[in-house]
Amino acid sequence: MNFVEELRWRGMIHDMMPGTEEQLQKEMTSAYLGIDPTADSLHIGHLVGVMMLKHFQRAGHRPIALVGGATGMIGDPSMKSQERNLLDEVTLRKNQDAIKAQLAKFLDFESDAPNKAILVNNYDWTKDYSFLNFIRDIGKYLTVNYMMSKDSVKKRLSAESNEGMSFTEFSYQLLQGYDFLFLYENYGCRLQMGGSDQWGNITTGTELIRKKVNGEAFALTCPLITKADGGKFGKTESGNVWLDRRYTSPYKFYQFWLNVSDADAEKYIKIFTAISKEEIDSLVTEQNAAPHLRPLQKRLAQEITVMVHSQEDYDAAVEASQILFGGSTSEALKKLDETTLLDVFAGVPQFEISKESLAEGVKAVDLFVESAAVFPSKGEMRKMVQSGGVSINKEKLAAPDTLIDTSYLLGNKYLLVQKGKKNYFLLIVK
Repeated sequence: MNFVEELRWRGMIHDMMPGTEEQLQKEMTSAYLGIDPTADSLHIGHLVGVMMLKHFQRAGHRPIALVGGATGMIGDPSMKSQERNLLDEVTLRKNQDAIKAQLAKFLDFESDAPNKAILVNNYDWTKDYSFLNFIRDIGKYLTVNYMMSKDSVKKRLSAESNEGMSFTEFSYQLLQGYDFLFLYENYGCRLQMGGSDQWGNITTGTELIRKKVNGEAFALTCPLITKADGGKFGKTESGNVWLDRRYTSPYKFYQFWLNVSDADAEKYIKIFTAISKEEIDSLVTEQNAAPHLRPLQKRLAQEITVMVHSQEDYDAAVEASQILFGGSTSEALKKLDETTLLDVFAGVPQFEISKESLAEGVKAVDLFVESAAVFPSKGEMRKMVQSGGVSINKEKLAAPDTLIDTSYLLGNKYLLVQKGKKNYFLLIVK
């Protein structure tokens, strides 16, 4: 597999330094990509870089994932309007371990293969480097003029906010350049990859390697991912879409990919999966013939949910989706864990009722009219029950005077009422 060709047809190359492709065709090459450890989970914005590393390893090369423990303490000025909070070492180490566990789902860290992936943290080679030695050994090789010419610096200095830029942030590109030099000298790393906003920082590294050790190193960046409507990729109303289920449930994760637009689905399936060109072309043909069936979105959601979570989580997410949109059973509903249940019914009207009121049982008609206003009147409810239009926990309600007690509760806490085909109400018992 030709790595550059693979990235090219997937639309994942923005800039590439001359000679990069030739280097990769010549021999097994090591390349690194930096990951910011400001949280104990990656989010889907990181996945473009992770997929670059995955394709790199698939092509027979050695990927190096660099957790930016040192640079994370400073903050990259690229694409940022202000400085970020600085992290302590304990937090950084915790975040690093969590990130490695997530990366292991994409990269082979464990085998005996010569191109097995490596995880490094730049804090390890930076923490004991004295300031005097750093500015003497590294700083003298790059002029202030060269550093000022970088877009990330120019944008911040000319920003209307006029806050300027601290020396800490100005020095960021020197630190990232030193990372590349260190990996070049200690791991034989010849290539750095990243998003297009990193081009200036990456080329600072290639320049440092050229000037300090007369070496040749290369740079490759991918485009920053956007949505077809111009909105920011990976953001929802509730914030980032995370890879860790504690922050984004597998159901919500699956739904995010399932609900992308047709134009985005065609782009994302190339970037976020390892599916072959032939299969993607076939899916695009299917989509064009019957867009309402959404084959692209379904395959994208399946592939990436299984990769990030598991086949079981994907199956559960599909089953959970059927509860809201299809004719699923009460058994499927009862299998849902609490997080998924609340995610599935996040948008439906909710009512709180007391557990005491159910202790001895209460007539359904009283419960769903007086305790929770599911129906405007008892007459309307009776009529709808008689026509078979009311269900509790996906089971038809036989009579309006049926006694509802705590034995009906899902997870000892919830009651799901369905009125007609599409109207759901969630009763939360407290």
